[in-house]
Amino acid sequence: MKIKHEKTQIYYDEEGDMLEIIIGKPTISYMKNLGGEMFVRIDEKTGKTKGFLILGFKKRCEKNAVNIPLPTNLELTA
Repeated sequence: MKIKHEKTQIYYDEEGDMLEIIIGKPTISYMKNLGGEMFVRIDEKTGKTKGFLILGFKKRCEKNAVNIPLPTNLELTA
């Protein structure tokens, strides 16, 4: 099985307190609500995960410290 590594982008909007993780090149996709103001972006054709969106990210981090050294490699497995 060959695993393709795709470019991952991490974007934080401080004003909107929103964290978005984008996997690979943009494609036509839809957002699926996971509950708790968290969403997953799904490619319409392939059904593959193309990203994540977390609302209220800073508020969540105040309770549980998050320390991610950058740059970082992100590997997602199903």
